[in-house]
Amino acid sequence: MVPYSAMLDVPRHVVELLARHLAAHRRLIGTPQGSRALGPFRQALLALRWFREAGPVHPLAHNAGISQATGYRYLHEAIDVLADQAPDLHHTLRQCREQGMGHVILDGTLINCDRVAGTNDKGNDAWYSGKAKRFAGNVQFLAAPDGTPLWVSDVEPGSHHDLTCARIHALPALYPAAAQGLPTLADVGYLGAGIGVHTPLRPHPDIPSPMTSDNRAHNRLLRCVRALGERAAAELKQRWRALKHITLSPGRIGAIAQAALVLNNAWK
Repeated sequence: MVPYSAMLDVPRHVVELLARHLAAHRRLIGTPQGSRALGPFRQALLALRWFREAGPVHPLAHNAGISQATGYRYLHEAIDVLADQAPDLHHTLRQCREQGMGHVILDGTLINCDRVAGTNDKGNDAWYSGKAKRFAGNVQFLAAPDGTPLWVSDVEPGSHHDLTCARIHALPALYPAAAQGLPTLADVGYLGAGIGVHTPLRPHPDIPSPMTSDNRAHNRLLRCVRALGERAAAELKQRWRALKHITLSPGRIGAIAQAALVLNNAWK
């Protein structure tokens, strides 16, 4: 084996932030000082390497001088500590109103995962997305008008439609926000979401004639305004490459995405 030096391409203040949260968590659960194989800073490095490199846990644990089982335990602990710091949807919407935002943008994304056992009511694989033709988890994102990620939902199986996931996690809070002057913009996947959620207009199935010029202008304007906000999921996936394909339990996808949002906010 040939040793070599490497540098983690993450700002130091992000590592220190996670290390402080991990140290606070250890004090909270009463971990005796010096009883862990890694200190909070080195545990933070291990977790951030996984988020950035999206590699297997075994070599990360080997490089840190710990067992694979301990590496997984430390990684899951870091994910949970970060996810606990993720912003609450109601608090996020209240901040958006206080900052005078004209709207927020709702979008969903599929995060790839390994094949999972389990079927839905129809007998199909629950985590298999027929639209994307792969196993994945569905996560809902809320973004500011400039594309800044604001909030991430928990995960639902990939077979669930965006509107179904939004009704579970997002719409109950978005309706009151819209009534208070903060509407939501969304794509065609949210048709029928309800009052306050603006989606593109579609031709009536019983009237095959072309859409009117007003409706086409409405769709074009909505698409242009929504375009910036729909890059929120792409920004998180590109910066935190672990979100491109999750090899841990798919049920952890929501916590991992929320942890990535906290790291992304700290990075900025």
